[in-house]
Amino acid sequence: MDEIRVKNLEVFCHHGVYKEENVLGQKFLVNIVSKVDTRAAGKTDELELSVSYGDICRCVKKEMTKQNDKLLERVAERLAECILLQFPLIKEVEIEVKKPWAPVLMHVDYTSVKIKRSWHKVYIGVGSNLGEREEYMKLAKEKVSALPDTKNFKSASIIETEPYGYTEQGKFLNTVYSIETLDTPAEFLDKLHQIENEAERKREIHWGPRTLDLDILLYDDLVTEDEEITIPHPELTKRLFVLEPLCELAPRGIHPLERRRYSDILEDLKEKEK
Repeated sequence: MDEIRVKNLEVFCHHGVYKEENVLGQKFLVNIVSKVDTRAAGKTDELELSVSYGDICRCVKKEMTKQNDKLLERVAERLAECILLQFPLIKEVEIEVKKPWAPVLMHVDYTSVKIKRSWHKVYIGVGSNLGEREEYMKLAKEKVSALPDTKNFKSASIIETEPYGYTEQGKFLNTVYSIETLDTPAEFLDKLHQIENEAERKREIHWGPRTLDLDILLYDDLVTEDEEITIPHPELTKRLFVLEPLCELAPRGIHPLERRRYSDILEDLKEKEK
């Protein structure tokens, strides 16, 4: 990915733990590396196909001076979020916030915090088979599409399916969403659980009936070993009601572990279940 760089942007503002820092203020230097595909702009010389480094600088200055923070970590996080939300063409940003006048009572050139943040593509499995199924599916779509720090929400078609695993229950409505988020998997899963709670989801029987079920199926090409969040979802390749809507959104998508297209996995599963 191409890069647009800003080096040592100087901003005078008020951040720090000590009272004097918040009263007197001090100089900060900011380095920004924005990952952007600049090929179209390079071929056409059209500004709207790239990102103005002047606009990036003005965004950073405005964000740094609008409030006082104690930690450079907080400043850097706000700057990364601001840039990614304001400039849709930027896929990833690296921010370094330098503090040349750090009050450490020793000589240092500067102290700094450097972070890297980016958009992440997430696929979400959605299901409901209890109560007003259509209303719960409508609630899920409204809430997930409106989550903060997200963009490019898409929904596959809703299908009705037989229950999986625990079969003594009603039919499900199922679909898959895709969305881009700035959240980590844990942060995003927490937001999904909050939506399930709004739908009064009860976890009483494994694979049992539920008003609303929201599962992270995929998060970029991430493969986790986390006990709380297993990505890719371990049942993804075994479920027609997941693969069918997933293939609608990502017809040429490739499973990060099996290295096979979801469409091929779907066709094999259909053959097995004939």
